[in-house]
Amino acid sequence: MEVIHKIGRRKTAVARIYVSEGKGTITVNKKDVNTYFPTATLQYKVNQPLTLTQNEGNFDIKVNVFGGGANGQAEAVRLAISRAMCVVNEENRAVLKPEGLLTRDPRMVERKKFGQKKARKKFQFSKR
Repeated sequence: MEVIHKIGRRKTAVARIYVSEGKGTITVNKKDVNTYFPTATLQYKVNQPLTLTQNEGNFDIKVNVFGGGANGQAEAVRLAISRAMCVVNEENRAVLKPEGLLTRDPRMVERKKFGQKKARKKFQFSKR
């Protein structure tokens, strides 16, 4: 099996992953996944596609991720891994699609407009 390269995005986070056959090690920015994502929730998000497709321990995954916060980065990695699992075996698509793991979440931070305090909040109005 050759190396599979996929990209996942969430908010401003971008994750590039390289999947190859191996013992199941996941390296994120040259660190172990458990040290890069310290909370159990973030670790669950990263491992979710592998768990659903019963591929834990089958692939070595090398991840380069930048931008955004910890949660956005974890969800970007999850999307990239989900896309890679569909390339590995087309039957994985039927498992991942109903869980919503192949959907790119389009929600981004709305920009601040001039003449306003924030994106939608206005300055206080004074009649007199």
